[in-house]
Amino acid sequence: MVEGVSEGFKKELELRGVGYRAQMKGTTLVLNVGYSHPVEFEKEEGVTFEAPSATSVIVSGINKEVVGDVAARIRATRAPEPYKGKGIRYVGEYVRRKEGKTGK
Repeated sequence: MVEGVSEGFKKELELRGVGYRAQMKGTTLVLNVGYSHPVEFEKEEGVTFEAPSATSVIVSGINKEVVGDVAARIRATRAPEPYKGKGIRYVGEYVRRKEGKTGK
């Protein structure tokens, strides 16, 4: 608990894919990840969002469980797929790639 109070916890996510981007509108995180509409995440109590670049998101707060839960929900909007690797992933996460069709 001392770590959360003194430093805080944070989860870093990265967006990979053509046209995938994140931006802040006030305290709301807006994600454009290939759907016909932008996906919005409202700021929750004890959690802050940052979008230092168009392809990265930082979720931080003092409660490790809440930070991890919010980051998991953001990742679940477009989980990384195994063929092209597009999607939202944690920084440093390895996504195993599949070969796909060979075609004759």
